[in-house]
Amino acid sequence: MDHKHIYNSNGVCEICSQTAKVYKNANADDLLKSNKKVKQSADLTKNHDHQHTDDDGHDHEHSHDDGHDHDHSHDVDGNLFILFRPAIISLVLLLSALAFDHLFKFSWFTGWLRIIWYIAAYLPVGLPVLKDAMISIKKGNFFSEFFLMGLATLGAFAIGEYPEGVAVMLFYAVGEAFQTLAVSRAKSNIKALLDQRPDEANILVDGKTKVIKAIDAKIGDIVQLKPGEKLALDGKLISDSGSFNTAALTGESKPDTKNKGETVLAGMINLNTVTQVEITSAYEDSKLSKILEMVQNASTQKAPTELFISKFAKIYTPIVVFLAIGIAFIPALFVNDYVFQDWLYRALIFLVVSCPCALVISIPLGYFGGIGAASKHGILVKGGNFLDSLAAVKHVVMDKTGTMTEGVFKVAEVNFDQQVDQQQILKYVNEIENNSTHPVATAIHEYVGEIQENITIQNVEEIAGHGLRGTVDQKELLVGNYKLMDKYNISYPKEHREIVFTTIAVAFDEKYIGYISIADKIKVGAKETIEALHKEGVNVTMLSGDKSTVVNEVAKELKIDSAYGDLLPEDKVERLKAVKANDRIVAFVGDGVNDAPVVAISDVGMAMGGLGSDATIETADVVIQDDKPLKIPMSIMIGKKTKKIVWQNIGLAFGVKAIVLILGAGGLATMWEAVFADVGVALLAILNAVRIQKTDFNKLLNKRSN
Repeated sequence: MDHKHIYNSNGVCEICSQTAKVYKNANADDLLKSNKKVKQSADLTKNHDHQHTDDDGHDHEHSHDDGHDHDHSHDVDGNLFILFRPAIISLVLLLSALAFDHLFKFSWFTGWLRIIWYIAAYLPVGLPVLKDAMISIKKGNFFSEFFLMGLATLGAFAIGEYPEGVAVMLFYAVGEAFQTLAVSRAKSNIKALLDQRPDEANILVDGKTKVIKAIDAKIGDIVQLKPGEKLALDGKLISDSGSFNTAALTGESKPDTKNKGETVLAGMINLNTVTQVEITSAYEDSKLSKILEMVQNASTQKAPTELFISKFAKIYTPIVVFLAIGIAFIPALFVNDYVFQDWLYRALIFLVVSCPCALVISIPLGYFGGIGAASKHGILVKGGNFLDSLAAVKHVVMDKTGTMTEGVFKVAEVNFDQQVDQQQILKYVNEIENNSTHPVATAIHEYVGEIQENITIQNVEEIAGHGLRGTVDQKELLVGNYKLMDKYNISYPKEHREIVFTTIAVAFDEKYIGYISIADKIKVGAKETIEALHKEGVNVTMLSGDKSTVVNEVAKELKIDSAYGDLLPEDKVERLKAVKANDRIVAFVGDGVNDAPVVAISDVGMAMGGLGSDATIETADVVIQDDKPLKIPMSIMIGKKTKKIVWQNIGLAFGVKAIVLILGAGGLATMWEAVFADVGVALLAILNAVRIQKTDFNKLLNKRSN
């Protein structure tokens, strides 16, 4: 059973909102033992490292500043000329200088004039890098890639290698521009994918439509949608019914029929008739805005691989600098024909190759690409760290209702004692269940009908894992499972516990009256989901508070490895702890905050049917926007694919750099090979990272299922 929702002016349940904050900050034992609120700060400070430790001993580190101030996150407004203008100016000046040096050989192109010309070619691309190097040094990051590139190119100027000094910085700038473009395109693609809200809305004023900016619309305004138009803001349908395409939110284009009073969300497309929607939240508070914010901020939750590379770069780069110094000076001690300029040139090549750009840029982009690919398929992942965890999942623990079954219950049978007034008892049950949002309560309400105003149940109390208790005319009413009957010493026929369907036991005035049986059905795609998880090498366990007979029947049909029913919240926690003792990475899949105690100790908390639930989006690590269970194995596949691409980039970068570093130290590589080892490899890694966004995981999943 669940609490009764109390909604604020924005249509958000206050209890859910507060509960979500508690769940995000408390461990499972706290949630089971106490209802105290845990204060949470929702602000993420960009340049702030924080670490917390769960009771299970796992450290969770979130680094928002890796010390490598190499930001490609700024937007590109589409004017490529502005982005590449410094490189174009530098290229024109460099090509003209090379022409004057080797083709035309003008007599005036010598001495200081020649040097000034090459400096002019260097400044458009070199000055921003030198400026970034100074900023990094002020921040305490002395050995940044900006410092390395500045040192290498200025060193080239110092030994008279002006063309190569300019060329290295030019190619580096071109590489940086392409990297900026790649990152910006990746982010804009995700935003365009998700944010499909129109900029304007048709508002009804005095019976006439008025076009206004969507951001200026107010709560309570009435939006009129014609067929084919998209809704710009969240609201509730005030027309009798409407059919909507929800692809912008769920990744699925299957029409979704809404009835009067039901919630419709920004980004949905009206399909058939003219409909009217009353706005219930501001433009910036819409569901789509929250989803966009979550995905755009996902880079703050860094994967262990990202954190490792950041830390590695801080150690690796200064070591290379000192090795370069050694290459320049140590040979003087044992080389007979030592020429400082030659060995300095080798050292400068060593510095250029050592830049960790390919790693520092392509790896975060790989994770962002994975997040974008997941978003494209209606799966919201809150950070690269959770993609890594998904890739390593060996065991999935899942709830039954709403995850593997529809969660749409229907009353199958009413079996009451013939000596009682069945209709009156049903009205009592309907009244007390009105305090719950559990699907069972909805089924009873649909079966019985509207609440009778003359019925008043007092002292309603929800007993977690058992059911509801209240009083009618000073007589006790108990509605719940048979554990509730046992708790209050109510005797009943033991065979009633063996009924396969979900049963709601009812006792009134300390006497067992009978039961109401509720039927649910298995979701479409549930069986394929378990098969796909098994093919990924993942074991599956089902935990449920529902009857063991029901749970075992579902598990048998779906071929789930193990299943447990009749579980209280604390029982679920203990079962999950037992699973974690055998498998290192465990994911839990549930239907939101109701399963928060289990989510709190799982490595990856996945919420099914997050569409329409602010609390779910806030609480879960991974949100599956529709109710399709096949998205569970798909999210694991996306995690594995992302990690594979990331490690391909790491191998490519280290392999090429190691070869060119050795060749450079031995005098067998020039600055041009060094440029390829840095900028060229970075571009190849970026192209590889972007590749994941082109992968059709639906097709891949179907291929694996067959």
